[in-house]
Amino acid sequence: MTDTLMNALSSVVGPLLRRPKRLQVAALCLKGEGSGKQVLMITSRDTGRWVLPKGWPIDGYDAPGSALQEAWEEAGVKEAEIDPDMIGTYEYAKRLTGGAAVDVEVQVYSAKVDKLVDQFPESDERSRKWVSPMDAANMVQEPGLQELLRQI
Repeated sequence: MTDTLMNALSSVVGPLLRRPKRLQVAALCLKGEGSGKQVLMITSRDTGRWVLPKGWPIDGYDAPGSALQEAWEEAGVKEAEIDPDMIGTYEYAKRLTGGAAVDVEVQVYSAKVDKLVDQFPESDERSRKWVSPMDAANMVQEPGLQELLRQI
């Protein structure tokens, strides 16, 4: 391959490989106190793996508000007190429609759940359950999320 062709490929491919991570927000939904504390886990729609309610930031909402809206849509969290301060982040590779993967950084916000309802926008597409933080850490695949859950 010529130097000119290598330089051309490098100038096109290089920036794609160095793209900044996309941002999502998640609600770490909690109930109980001390050693009785539990985390609300939901299944993803596409793979059925266990995850936190999360999604892309929503216009008109700040990050904690977006996370709380995702908790409503994906898990039926009707009332909760969300901490405005992020408790941590984790990263994962998200598969987009069409199969391409993008690197995503997820900002996690703690939400104390006051009311959970059975009918919510994605109730027919997801399962949910309350588990201990250690069980939740063992259910997820992302090392950064496992670490956050183990610190609860």
